[in-house]
Amino acid sequence: MSALLITDLVLFSESVAPQTLMPAAERIHSGHPVQTLWPHYSDPSQQFHAGLWQGELGSWVVRYTEHEYCHLLEGRIRLTDSEGNSLNFAAGEHFVIPAGFRGVWETLERCRKIYVIFEQTDGRDGI
Repeated sequence: MSALLITDLVLFSESVAPQTLMPAAERIHSGHPVQTLWPHYSDPSQQFHAGLWQGELGSWVVRYTEHEYCHLLEGRIRLTDSEGNSLNFAAGEHFVIPAGFRGVWETLERCRKIYVIFEQTDGRDGI
């Protein structure tokens, strides 16, 4: 593998085309949780991803097959696990959601985050 150059660095300050997403209708609990994704980087194996995400008010069922690091830049969210336990997060906080987490993501006020995702594709996670 040849050495990468400074021009190979991925700068989040550079513009990328946004993608608009919406959870499947059967997963939505409340609101109209439209999401916008700015996917800045995906590695060649398609297992590692990083970018920006914005979510509008609402809640939906989540089933994580990936490990995700989140750094909230603005807004507030609540994560509730499958047993009803919940944690609230606000701008400035960061956390990791491990693969296998099941529950509800609730955007309490418009949220913007940096995300870093690793999703193993060779089946070793067993999830």
